[in-house]
Amino acid sequence: MRSLLSFFKGVNSLLVFLPISIVLHFLHGVSPMIVFATAALAIVPLAGLMGHATEELAKRLGSAMGGLLNATFGNATELIIGIFAIREGLIELVKASIVGSIIGNILLVLGASILAGGLKHKVQKFNQDQAESHAINLLLATLSLAVPAIIASHYHQRNSAGNNDIENLSLAVAAVMLLTYLASLFFSLKTHEKIFRSIEPEHEEPPQWSKKLAFLVLGIATVLVAIESEFLVKSVEGAAKSMGVNDVFIGIIIVAIIGNAAEHSTAIWMALKNKMDITINIAIGSSIQIAMFVAPVLVFVSLMLGHPMTFIFNMAELAVIGLSAIIVAFIATDGKCHWLEGAQLLAAYVVIALAFYFLPG
Repeated sequence: MRSLLSFFKGVNSLLVFLPISIVLHFLHGVSPMIVFATAALAIVPLAGLMGHATEELAKRLGSAMGGLLNATFGNATELIIGIFAIREGLIELVKASIVGSIIGNILLVLGASILAGGLKHKVQKFNQDQAESHAINLLLATLSLAVPAIIASHYHQRNSAGNNDIENLSLAVAAVMLLTYLASLFFSLKTHEKIFRSIEPEHEEPPQWSKKLAFLVLGIATVLVAIESEFLVKSVEGAAKSMGVNDVFIGIIIVAIIGNAAEHSTAIWMALKNKMDITINIAIGSSIQIAMFVAPVLVFVSLMLGHPMTFIFNMAELAVIGLSAIIVAFIATDGKCHWLEGAQLLAAYVVIALAFYFLPG
């Protein structure tokens, strides 16, 4: 009984919204805003459970398999939400959530972590080789997302029944990004694993869950996230109207924060413990995973669902991704950080959030 009560402490206490959201979804006359809010609150602890189960499996299956599991399930919440949004034809919401997840991780998560850690530790150090590799991958992802839009804008090409050039370009770019991401995983987990080790002595905690329990929790949490994602997506347009904001703001800020809430707390906690290598890996690594794994997968899935999604992001979205990646590259590649850099990243995020908030609905 005591262990059960301890399980429902902290973020897991939000699991109470799981049955509430299910009931509200099937009740007639309930405000979409309430359904959206309860589904969002239910997804937060479920995403955390998925992440914890993945970590437990990684401890038992070794670094190579653990890295592959993290690559597959690290941003599964965003992937699931994206799939349901594509099924509903909300392509612009999906693109906005991709942008939001990328900038949310490298500005909000990393900024809050560096600020919190810097207030406790005057100067924090991390593996410069790892940070440089992440920064290069992030800039490559930015280039890959930008090229189709630049080509389309310059040559005035549009998708039509007789012109699928941009769609085909998006598919080709998605394939290149996936292959590059897999290559970077092989590089960091196999051929050059030593240079990616933490500069701090590692004291890895033993697994707390059995392999069977971890697989069970991962499976159940994934199914429940899929259910809640459907509720979230079906209520998003009504919620946007109720809140008086536009769909782009919902995707870039709110949906992105929901999908990354569990990672936010972990990254900050690691920074407070002066384990900045883990923090950098969580924040920048997650952005890379969104750009080079989740986004390409969603492009291929969109074809199967009959709602093709291209890599034609608008210039405002591309600008915030590109400028954010450049700022982070300057901060992350010198091997050290302090609290002011965290505050600067958070300031950049607030400016971007305000800009999209005041877009016309």
